Amino acid sequence: MALLADLVTKHLALAALTDRGPVRLLGGFVYLSLTRNSGAAWSIGADHTWIFPLITIGVVGWIVWMALRLRSLPWAISLGLVLGGALGNLVDRIFRAPAPFHGHVVDMISLFDPYGQVWPVFNLADSSLVCGVLLAVLLELTGRQRDGRRAGRAGDQATTDTAQGTEQRERA
Repeated sequence: MALLADLVTKHLALAALTDRGPVRLLGGFVYLSLTRNSGAAWSIGADHTWIFPLITIGVVGWIVWMALRLRSLPWAISLGLVLGGALGNLVDRIFRAPAPFHGHVVDMISLFDPYGQVWPVFNLADSSLVCGVLLAVLLELTGRQRDGRRAGRAGDQATTDTAQGTEQRERA
């Protein structure tokens, strides 16, 4: 869903915002401003566009590998958001101008300023990535395991056994 929403909003942004100035929404809290970004946030790494697709392919591979082992709906949602966001920007990097693996990402949402001077201009893929990572951090901090268990709960023999096994290996 994150990938589809990203692709659709990028298509709509290109159709509606090309050759047009920023559109002010919510009293200037949000602006729709079409930009193409060769780098990461704030155009960091713009001269090394080719590296972003390679990193993304690695991340996508890891997420697919993890997905085969998941037994937790919250973790599935988290990794699904990260996967959708990563794939949304990867599509741009591979298929958009100026060249394959050097493509510029279509961004269109700007906060507080029409030209990204307060916060980087972003897209739904970026939002999905950030939300997915924040959810993963929250899950880690609350002890949610990828297999559906909660770490440290009383009576959780599997957690106790794992901790004891790790402790014994560290002493050895």
